Amino acid sequence: MKRLTSTAALAGLAATLMVAPAAAAAPGDTGSLTVPERTQIAVGTPLGPIGTPDMHEARPALSIVKLYMVDYIWQHGDGTDTADLERMIKASDDAAAQRMWDKYGPVSVSAPAEAYGLTSTWPGDNWGTSFTSTADVTTFLNAKMLDPDTPILDWMRDADPVAADGTEQNWGTSQVPGVRGTKWGWSDYGDSEVASASFGLGFTIAANTWGFPDDQTADVLNSVNPAAVIAPSA
Repeated sequence: MKRLTSTAALAGLAATLMVAPAAAAAPGDTGSLTVPERTQIAVGTPLGPIGTPDMHEARPALSIVKLYMVDYIWQHGDGTDTADLERMIKASDDAAAQRMWDKYGPVSVSAPAEAYGLTSTWPGDNWGTSFTSTADVTTFLNAKMLDPDTPILDWMRDADPVAADGTEQNWGTSQVPGVRGTKWGWSDYGDSEVASASFGLGFTIAANTWGFPDDQTADVLNSVNPAAVIAPSA
């Protein structure tokens, strides 16, 4: 798969964001996306993430944490876990994630957090109670776009239409034009919470919503210009 590392493309996506007029003027003002408070969004750029003012706020990571776990185990595991790692990304398989947590433990989240500078990411008492932020997710995915050895982007590209638990995987950031691959997350207990994280040709985007899949899709598409498509380079 072609590695998606175009700085120009990232800058082009950033230029398409619909921002509040008062927030758009100052370079480096990163909290410029305006969406309902329920949703946190970040978009990766060469200068760091831009997004909602709360994009660095730690929220339950849901199954997005499987990205970090897979990265750690792919690099530091014993080499026998590939099938479970693939299932964790493509099918968001909780049973596979639990096997990997039981085998490798919280270091599979804390080590990537330290390695990639994910300041709002930490493990819980189990993989499903870990925390992260959308800014951290885009920082991580940007790093993976520069990593020729990771299978994570390929598995995101080939995600199953229906997850292991029967959930349709088709909302949120996956609906942004130009997206090539996505990882989704959702809550099984308590109030509904959903998350998605995607990459395209030279960009990354992540969203977390206290609400339902349709809520997140609406918030994402109302904050990122749906007419903007990052075209492949020649």
